[in-house]
Amino acid sequence: MENKSGNLFLREATPEDEQFLFDVYASTRQEELEGLGWDGNQKRDFIKMQFLVRERSYPRVDDRIIVLDERPIGRMLVDRNDGEILLRDIALLTQYRNRGFGTILIYDLMKEATISGRAIRLHVLATSAAVRLYQRLGFSITGEEAAYLEMKWIPAVSDTL
Repeated sequence: MENKSGNLFLREATPEDEQFLFDVYASTRQEELEGLGWDGNQKRDFIKMQFLVRERSYPRVDDRIIVLDERPIGRMLVDRNDGEILLRDIALLTQYRNRGFGTILIYDLMKEATISGRAIRLHVLATSAAVRLYQRLGFSITGEEAAYLEMKWIPAVSDTL
């Protein structure tokens, strides 16, 4: 997809991407761990442990690297079944956030959902700035569990994105 910010596309994640995937994941967790009083090593070890557990948790998903002008900038994990599309994760390196890339990719997912007649469901940290993005795109809060919100987008029958 060509846009005013450059050539943005998705490619399949490979085993060679593991360090990059860890870096993306770690960049999304830094702010959350700031108030714990842990040193850098403790934070890194905790994030690494969570990353490894998470990587083993989603064996069926469509795992993609988000690429901008030939440079990897993030990750998108999507799990599809007959009834819905589950956006497991969309994460960008810090310097690429708030530039519209996530919106572009979510719009593409919304087009797919509209064509296939499926809803999109996701879970997001309740304190995340992404909650506002999802609400702006038409997602509704459908549940709460611990620190996370479940959100859903259902295409209207007449939607033509």
